[in-house]
Amino acid sequence: MITNLTNIKQYFETGVTKTYHFRKQQLQTLAAAINKYEKEISQALYKDLGKSDAESFATEIAMVQMEINFMLKHLKKLMRPKSVSTNMMNLPASSKIYYDALGVVFIIAPWNYPFQLAFTPLVGAIAGGNCAVIKPSEYTPETSNVIEKIVKEFFDEQYITVVQGNGAEVVPALINSFRFNHIFFTGSIAIGKAVYEMAAKQLTPVTLELGGKSPCIVEDDASIMIAAKRIAIGKFLNAGQTCIAPDYLLVHQSIKEKFIDALKQTIDNFYTNNAELSEDYGKIINEKRFDVLKNYLTEGEIIYGGNSDKNKLYIQPTLMQNVSLDSALMTEEIFGPILPIYFFNNKVEALNIIKRNPYPLAFYVFTSSKAKEVDWINSISFGGGCVNNTAYHFTNHHIPFGGIGFSGIGAYHGKNSFYTFTHAKPVLKTATWFDPSIKYPPFKGKLKWLKMFLK
Repeated sequence: MITNLTNIKQYFETGVTKTYHFRKQQLQTLAAAINKYEKEISQALYKDLGKSDAESFATEIAMVQMEINFMLKHLKKLMRPKSVSTNMMNLPASSKIYYDALGVVFIIAPWNYPFQLAFTPLVGAIAGGNCAVIKPSEYTPETSNVIEKIVKEFFDEQYITVVQGNGAEVVPALINSFRFNHIFFTGSIAIGKAVYEMAAKQLTPVTLELGGKSPCIVEDDASIMIAAKRIAIGKFLNAGQTCIAPDYLLVHQSIKEKFIDALKQTIDNFYTNNAELSEDYGKIINEKRFDVLKNYLTEGEIIYGGNSDKNKLYIQPTLMQNVSLDSALMTEEIFGPILPIYFFNNKVEALNIIKRNPYPLAFYVFTSSKAKEVDWINSISFGGGCVNNTAYHFTNHHIPFGGIGFSGIGAYHGKNSFYTFTHAKPVLKTATWFDPSIKYPPFKGKLKWLKMFLK
């Protein structure tokens, strides 16, 4: 393992990965590989998570393809040194920022979107001119095997390699035996902290894409049916196993009954009244996670759903109310198809609940009022979010995606992926035709001039 990583480092140091031609060629190769194995990828995702072909394509395969297409279109411009202004003290001179490849990067992928969250960061790593080591999740073995198959078939193992195995053993072994130039981790807060601690020992920079309890506000002036549909898809996609799913709802008291009725009807429309038979509804990742979610169902009043089948790893889309704010359901990230609902009369009441779990990865508000929209956005620190929608901000590669505080460090997608996997290297180039003596000793009598130039 250590020898292999040393070979990767040596390969990077040859400089071959840094040219525009090489990066472009590798991105095109990845696109071709995904096209070739699209069916096999979908089959693997179905076996691991019960995802339909449509869901696999929309939330996993297409997301990576869009990222590749963006990079191919903009890579040359992103790689070009950027001219910036030069202050008066340094004139005559010019200043540029060069975007330098980092080296060997380590991408640690989660199980909930196992293909997309392994390969989307990889697109940024390739575009940045790096070599990469990918650790896919052991909880999705079918998808992890396809990932490894693609990488082995299409890429030199000294350039990109996949390491499989138990993450609790493999990840520390890799980080402690080799200094990566960047670590990109997607997963839980607890494991993210452990990765951060290991990386800190070698001063390795990290991107941590974590989670948290993402609130969703439904104001009294919201479009109720639109809100119901967009909350239901954001929450119950992938059986709720999405880091940016609405974790709980805060609904204005005045629309309580209308909204709950609309949400129940929407769930029936999406998945029928027996989601177990719906091809658009997935399964829980494993029995351990199933047991945690099953226990959550005891922590409040179920007003819709609640059915389950451990043998099929099935938990019905479930709505709950009268849930204690001190319960596990409201102190842990749910990561499943259970949606607690609270009601508020004014903003202060809602904020008091949100502040119990600060710095959510996502925040959502449904309102027709511009003033309320702006007020909510300015009142809460969150990674990213939507107005009158949920989760779809993740699909827009023109904006950064990332957390804040407990929900993560750093951001990616589109040009932000390029910047994450490169170092902004500033260079000042000073002319030689003019060399004023004010810059050199002796400085007697020059103070007034220094004050003027250095303001």
